[in-house]
Amino acid sequence: MPALHNLESVFSRVTKPARYTGGEWNSAVRDWDACDVRIVLAYPDLYDIGMSNMGLGILYDIVNRREGMLAERAFAPWSDLEQIMRAEGIPLWSLESRHPLSEFDVVGFSLSYEGTYTNILNMLDLGGLPVLAAERTDAHPLVICGGSGALNPDALADFVDVFALGDGEETIVDIVDFVREWKRQGRGTRDEMLMRLAKIWGVYVPRFYRPEYNAGGSIRSVAPAVEGLPARVAKRFVQELPPPLTAPIVPFLQTGHDRAAIEIQRGCTQGCRFCQAGMIYRPR
Repeated sequence: MPALHNLESVFSRVTKPARYTGGEWNSAVRDWDACDVRIVLAYPDLYDIGMSNMGLGILYDIVNRREGMLAERAFAPWSDLEQIMRAEGIPLWSLESRHPLSEFDVVGFSLSYEGTYTNILNMLDLGGLPVLAAERTDAHPLVICGGSGALNPDALADFVDVFALGDGEETIVDIVDFVREWKRQGRGTRDEMLMRLAKIWGVYVPRFYRPEYNAGGSIRSVAPAVEGLPARVAKRFVQELPPPLTAPIVPFLQTGHDRAAIEIQRGCTQGCRFCQAGMIYRPR
């Protein structure tokens, strides 16, 4: 399906159309046909919330700085737009080029907390992708989840192809570089591709692991179902934090954290049991 260019009539019928138009200051618009790998970074919540996510901006900048790579953005629509999309058969699109999610090589979701899990399924459906990972073929994009909310991956194991555990700055480079080489070599089966990805540090591919459950339904253990994979996937961490963004995207509307942000430290020293960041990321 080509890019969607006739959306102005849709924008006039929804609240806050600037959520969906793209074209902000410092957004990257690259030549679609000239790029080897195309990834859409999807945030499973409204634009107003997702644009405050620092991780999304960091990964967007990393990919778009690489030659032959393209990263675009997509967000969950509000209910008024979703009703129009479903009624008129309009697929969920990326902000930069307005291509449907199904046209990308990789659809990468950034998970901040578990409450957005169901939004992922809705966005996949709106984007024209099978919701179940087992129903995707070689013609479909890879569906990847990362972020702190991905550290509980088995809740989404039936729907996600790949989980990137831990810091994503280096993992995303390894993944997009692999996808480029995979395409240049003429591809193979989806299982072959996923097996190669599963050997990258910090990458968990749930279809190659089998969980065992306790009587109450909680997970007792998870073990690889095929040879050659680690029994336990270690989360990835970067030794040195990346430099701060010097040209962050400037939204056209007010967002949740309507200000510039600079990361001076990752993690927390307190380690409170209720706090996700304090338990997952230690200071460095």
